[in-house]
Amino acid sequence: MGFVLSTLYFVINYLTPPVVFGPLEEVRIELIIAGLLFLVSLPALSGSIVLKTPQSVAVLGLAFAGSFSVLFGRGWVGGAVDALPAFFPCALAYFLVCLHCNSKKRLQVIVLMLLFVCLFVIAHGYFDLLHGVPQGGVDEAGGVESAGAARWNVQHPYLLEMQNDQGEMFYRVRGLGSINDPNDFGQLIVCVIPLVFIFWRPRRMGRNMVFVIAPVCVLLFGIFLTHSRGALLALTALTAVAARRRIGTLPALLIAGGVFAAAMALHFTGGREISANSGSDRTALWGEGLQMLKAHPFFGVGLGSVSEFTDSHLTLHNSVVVCAAEIGLVGLYFWCLFLFPTVRNVLVVASLAKKSEKEISEAEPISSAEPLFPRVKGKVEEIDKEEVRRMGSLVFSSLTGFLVAGWFLSRSYVLTFFLLGGIAEVVFQMALDRGMVAPRLRLARLLSYTGGLELSLVLLMYIMLRTANLMH
Repeated sequence: MGFVLSTLYFVINYLTPPVVFGPLEEVRIELIIAGLLFLVSLPALSGSIVLKTPQSVAVLGLAFAGSFSVLFGRGWVGGAVDALPAFFPCALAYFLVCLHCNSKKRLQVIVLMLLFVCLFVIAHGYFDLLHGVPQGGVDEAGGVESAGAARWNVQHPYLLEMQNDQGEMFYRVRGLGSINDPNDFGQLIVCVIPLVFIFWRPRRMGRNMVFVIAPVCVLLFGIFLTHSRGALLALTALTAVAARRRIGTLPALLIAGGVFAAAMALHFTGGREISANSGSDRTALWGEGLQMLKAHPFFGVGLGSVSEFTDSHLTLHNSVVVCAAEIGLVGLYFWCLFLFPTVRNVLVVASLAKKSEKEISEAEPISSAEPLFPRVKGKVEEIDKEEVRRMGSLVFSSLTGFLVAGWFLSRSYVLTFFLLGGIAEVVFQMALDRGMVAPRLRLARLLSYTGGLELSLVLLMYIMLRTANLMH
């Protein structure tokens, strides 16, 4: 029951309650589901890995850092209390995946859920593009800011009208709720593409064409419909990472460059350039974010308040800068504490794909020292070790796409981030149960590595801004 409710919970968060429940949305069924999830999850905590992972500590630290950021950054006691329920609905995804989605079959269902969400939005957006876009655009009703345009946007929630660099109007497909921006929806699609390959079966080309190749082609078309430059860069990086393991670094970079050139030739970005000049507005916002961090170094300006402190009242378009500016160095540390073990663990599993079974058996034995976060003993699911390694590679590719796109988006604490973190930890636990990897890092080493990552990210952002200023 917990797994079914968790899957439904994810669908509701992505598609919003009105879409899922229609007129019944007034009953607030999502709150009933959340309450049931809490009740069925409590017994599952016993013997689970969820409270033995550093990511769980990081999620709790992020929640309290967000609350303290509102308290100290804005001096608002009521807002500090409200920050906790505003943050936890997305962060809850990590706990739900670890508790209820801890097998390959259940991970496949989660991937199917994500695929369904993407295909649902793509279908609605493309239908509106074919049947809902008037000749000449919305501006015939009196301009983008007119009441007619506002009504049109309500009637076509899956489309966003905007101007390209030449002043021409074009439309971008988007979702609702947490993916109501085309860039956010594009980021989600990029993350889902590698995960779909969890259904790939060797020497089953007919099956693979139906269950893998065809859905991936639709997802690629969906990225095109978003016209997201960040999604295109993330897709390019994902292509390079995925190809590198098979053909080497240089050929992979050449293929990724070919993908990028082909996408630009096909008008992928809707007539908007990808260049240093076109990104100058974003780098200016990044600079404002670092100034906020300098003025409020410990707890930031307040969770969700960053747009109130920019000259243009816009967000900062970088997940790292947004996190640092909103919840300060304390919050950024916990964000890195979630990110570092997630990426490190799944990278360890993915890297095993380069070794044969013989090489693994001849390698040094895995340390039997008692880890800080001990492994939970129980029945081991019947999965081939090669399949575990392959799943690690797919999840690592998905995280790569999320992080590259997130470098240009203000999405530090979205549902997808925590959901991918849970999937990564489940795959790592599969490898751990089979003796394929060493235990999780001890807390002392992990804390020091996390501090190094936080410092590196801040320095990297500072260096990039200095370089961009010199270029201009």
